[in-house]
Amino acid sequence: MVLVPAGNFMMGSDDHYVEEAPAHPVQVESFRIDRYPVTNDQFARFVAATDYVTVAERTPGPVGLSPGSLVFGAGVPGAIVGADPVQWWSYVQGACWWRPQGPGSGLEARGDHPVVQVCFEDAAAYAAWAGKELPTEAEWEYAARGGLDGATFCWGHTECPGGELMANTWQGEFPWVNRTAAGWEGTSPVGAFPPNGYGLYDLAGNVWEWTMDFWRPVHSGSACCTVRNPQVTAPDPSVSLEDAAALEFPQRVLKGGSHLCSGEQCFRYRPAARQGENVDTATTHVGFRCVYRPGPSGAFLDA
Repeated sequence: MVLVPAGNFMMGSDDHYVEEAPAHPVQVESFRIDRYPVTNDQFARFVAATDYVTVAERTPGPVGLSPGSLVFGAGVPGAIVGADPVQWWSYVQGACWWRPQGPGSGLEARGDHPVVQVCFEDAAAYAAWAGKELPTEAEWEYAARGGLDGATFCWGHTECPGGELMANTWQGEFPWVNRTAAGWEGTSPVGAFPPNGYGLYDLAGNVWEWTMDFWRPVHSGSACCTVRNPQVTAPDPSVSLEDAAALEFPQRVLKGGSHLCSGEQCFRYRPAARQGENVDTATTHVGFRCVYRPGPSGAFLDA
């Protein structure tokens, strides 16, 4: 894990998608965060130690379906960018973290790739087993900025400085032409692209990452007041945390974008970018990483 120092930063952006606004000042306390997203090998150790069964493997599956999850497939040639994304996804019976594309697929030579096909519950269970937690949206974004407050990307203002590709994102015309990112189609090994200023990898592209915060379509912060350690604990200001837990399909915030993001279709491989995801949904492009916070005394306890 990497120690991220306490500090202030401008969270969100007024320059891109509406859900990122308003940009507002936030204060974050020091915490530790995983250097990389949790990998298939790490998740396999968790399953072996606990006999954990992910949501995608349980019967009945989400919404009463047979066990399975969402798998991305190549689009139909000539598909219109921005059209209904249902054309790009299929619910595949048997797809799960160890068979990410469904029956017949596996994790051979992918132990150091981010684990995918994990719902929010699965990510939280792993974090608890590891003695950690999932990050808040503010913690995640602060860490992703790597000390570059206000920069567009995790590494600065230029998408490809010196012509170098800095993240695993879609290269070509989405969704039917993918020239691959440095040879990787789909997920890439963690650490395959350069780190940010804090020495953290894959905070842009590769896989979206779960956070603790419930999704709201805009930020609740204000440009005039600094918010300390914010966390959205309910999907709506009028809904209590207890009531939110009872909602059929509450959403949590995803951060970071994925290998399916392209500048023309999903310019979300940036620290400010955010997206809501149903907590019961597992896909081929969503993973997570964990944080460790200090105890009440302010000191880091042994994890």
